[in-house]
Amino acid sequence: MPVKVKICGITRPEDAVTAARLGADAVGFIFWKKSKRYISPTIAREIIRALPAFLSVVGVYVDPDQEWVRETIAVAGLNLLQFHGNEPPIFCEQFSLPYIKATRVKSGVDLLQYSARYSSAKGLLLDAYVENMPGGTGHVFDWNLIPHNLPLPLILSGGLHAGNVATAIRQVNPWAVDVSSGVETIYGTKDTQKISAFMIGVRNSENL
Repeated sequence: MPVKVKICGITRPEDAVTAARLGADAVGFIFWKKSKRYISPTIAREIIRALPAFLSVVGVYVDPDQEWVRETIAVAGLNLLQFHGNEPPIFCEQFSLPYIKATRVKSGVDLLQYSARYSSAKGLLLDAYVENMPGGTGHVFDWNLIPHNLPLPLILSGGLHAGNVATAIRQVNPWAVDVSSGVETIYGTKDTQKISAFMIGVRNSENL
């Protein structure tokens, strides 16, 4: 089965449409106000309205309060949630939508135990650990730290770009890959050629 692709940190309608046109399966909107890729739910709604059918639209959060999550769901029109903070399972499960749980990987983190704790999640997103940065760092982590028997669908993130995504897929065999900085010119502004090259890298992974 082809690896799924999420283009995250979307801030412009043209980037979202380009991602969809080039074959992305999902686009992500950052609703963490400290992020340089933050977008308001109202603007996200306008972008989402321009998208075709059968594309997942994901809201990304870092330790939000439940009112903010409910507001962004209602205003933007999301169909999947992604939590990057210390949200407990009971928090993630309370909304009307399925969720992905993200964690930052470093030596000593028990990913099997973490997966068991968030067994209700639709996927486990693994990102690089960088102090005080919950995601979108552009750093690669040691893929050898990923156990081969994770019970949740694996979404690989962290420093992926056109030059390494095929190798990453062959080594890790994830359900999906998630990219943000690897297809950008500046924070929040995606580059059509970089998205295209990334998608080619994903498809080429099947031929390595």
